[in-house]
Amino acid sequence: MRLIHHPVLANYYVTYRCNAKCSFCDIWEKPSPYIELEDVKQNLKDLRRLGVNVVDFTGGEPLLHRQIDQFLGTAQEMGFITTLTTNGMLYPKWAERLKGKVDMLHFSLDSADKTEHDTGRGVACFDFVLESIQIAKSLGERPDILFTVFKHNLDQIERVYNDICLPNKLMLLLNPAFEYNQVETGDQLSEQELDYLVTFSKQKWVYLNEAFVKLRKDGGNHIDKPVCKAASTTLVISPENELVLPCYHLGAKTFPIQGQLYDLYKSKEVKELIALEGRLPACEGCTINCYMQPSFAVELNSYWWKALPSTLKYNLRKGTWKKMLS
Repeated sequence: MRLIHHPVLANYYVTYRCNAKCSFCDIWEKPSPYIELEDVKQNLKDLRRLGVNVVDFTGGEPLLHRQIDQFLGTAQEMGFITTLTTNGMLYPKWAERLKGKVDMLHFSLDSADKTEHDTGRGVACFDFVLESIQIAKSLGERPDILFTVFKHNLDQIERVYNDICLPNKLMLLLNPAFEYNQVETGDQLSEQELDYLVTFSKQKWVYLNEAFVKLRKDGGNHIDKPVCKAASTTLVISPENELVLPCYHLGAKTFPIQGQLYDLYKSKEVKELIALEGRLPACEGCTINCYMQPSFAVELNSYWWKALPSTLKYNLRKGTWKKMLS
């Protein structure tokens, strides 16, 4: 049973450029412009009309954009919940200007071991994350640690939690790695390893959407009975100011927005593509977290119930539930 019939999230790619070269990501390999402020202002108005309440300014590395603080400030003024994930390298430079403008600020950190983390990210950024944590705390911010989980770094979760998260009173977000297109992450987590994540997530200040685990155990999305609602829950906007359908990772089709995002999303051609969400051949077996999370939130089914406890835990901790209800 569908509970919410409008999109709830916008993944707004400010640029595909990045100052890291993560082994599990291909975004940084793409040439890319930067989004324009006037386009952002118009698109945010249309996103509001469409019912979206969360805007994730993403990339690439979003802090490479020289107007990122203006995007975040404008979105907050319009009542959106804002979220941003960074590798931390540029956060010390931006911290003062970002203060109070990011509701959900995530620092990526995949190991308590400097060499292991920096190797995976393809650049020396471990020390920047630790510096960013201290700067954010000094400004009264409450960042989270986003830990991308692979087989090879499972043993690092407890160290990051005990050595970094608990002393700094930070939420640890466990993000099981996923594969897409030609980007492979190595062996997928076994059921036993997934169960370990679930058990670990029961501790305070640890977040894991258990519906992610259920989806993996179920073999991912199935095109004959799709769980994924990517196109109807999430609007993806590219740095070229295009609407991307059904999602960034498949990128089946793009539509120039040209200041008409609301009308474009309501158009017949876009509606026809939305009707195919989760049903395209490439959708079989998909477990891409960033589209599954909103998918779990809009339809009453077993995944909705699995996602509920962790969603409540995080939103209560962050205080974002008040904005969600407003």
